[in-house]
Amino acid sequence: MATVHLEAISKHFGATTAVDDVSLDIADGEFLTLLGPSGCGKTTTLRMVAGLVEPSAGRILFDDEDVTYLAPRVRNIGFVFQTPALFPHLSVADNIGFGLSVKHAKKDAIRARVDEMLALVGLAGYGHRLPSQLSGGQQQRVALARVLATDPRVLLFDEPLSALDKNLRDQLKYGILDLQRRTRKTAIYVTHDQSEAFAISDRIVVMNAGRVEQIGTQTEIYLHPATPFVAEFIGATNGFSGTVTGHDGDGETARVVVSSDGVTLRSRHEAPLEVGTPVIAYIRPEDVEVLATDGAADGFANVLEGSIDRVIFEGPTAQVRVDIGGREFRADVGGGQRLALGETKGRIRLGFDDVTLVPVSGPRPAAADGLDGDEDSTRLPSASA
Repeated sequence: MATVHLEAISKHFGATTAVDDVSLDIADGEFLTLLGPSGCGKTTTLRMVAGLVEPSAGRILFDDEDVTYLAPRVRNIGFVFQTPALFPHLSVADNIGFGLSVKHAKKDAIRARVDEMLALVGLAGYGHRLPSQLSGGQQQRVALARVLATDPRVLLFDEPLSALDKNLRDQLKYGILDLQRRTRKTAIYVTHDQSEAFAISDRIVVMNAGRVEQIGTQTEIYLHPATPFVAEFIGATNGFSGTVTGHDGDGETARVVVSSDGVTLRSRHEAPLEVGTPVIAYIRPEDVEVLATDGAADGFANVLEGSIDRVIFEGPTAQVRVDIGGREFRADVGGGQRLALGETKGRIRLGFDDVTLVPVSGPRPAAADGLDGDEDSTRLPSASA
């Protein structure tokens, strides 16, 4: 096991900057995930840690050892790729023991270690089979066993579940976490799948355009995004560009007042924000309640009215898309209400308290105004889903 320290590492491919001044500290035994869209630099960062790509600047340390320019085999890392990459002509046992045989370990020691790894990944008795006789999930477990057999200092995962179907991914991600916990290896995991990252990580590093946007736990990143990119990349959200126009109340009732093209919103934002500060106000769809059009709205800091555009039934929940002043606003509802709303037309009222304010200093991401338009299935589902 080892700590991993990245000190201002960058990587340039000609005029293209793939990774830009990234610094990270990964604790001994920690499971850290690099999360971001394609092309954000997460895989290049992982490959620099592995020694497969040489940094253009910066240093990489395992514990106190500078490994920046050491070959991968000298670093003693275990790398699990997107595909298992097993030797098709070798048995499962020989695949797992391959790294040990290269290191000239004794046959009895290899055999014992292979049996131990097969039991660890839940494939005891499969040693005689060929990779072609295994399912995709079993092959990936063999690949993981092969990596663990050599007792690496650091485990590296490059989207190891991306080639598997959703049900199998859901099973194996917890299997990987369980193995990491049992072996207590320091692990760095790369994925673009938010639900995967949220399920298994101790901490998450959100990357964008080669830089780190935010580092934190799942709760910190979801509930307290540091930048507009994080707020809009993580899960579904409604966003309103606006300006701080005042403050209401004191103590627990204190609210920051934001105006956005005729819409007034109130937030419990704790950090001081001066009047005139440009912000984006974010509301998660699962935090919104549909109110009766003729009922009271007491207890909600914010109430908006609009026209139902469409209702998307998703089984456990339904998305209610509402037109509010020409902007599409999403509310996620469950229970019997999701069925009743399927027949609802016309005006509707929405109540909510939670509004997250993110100050902005430059151009905002295009998807922030109204509902975030990315409906990729790998996005984190809303909390009510």
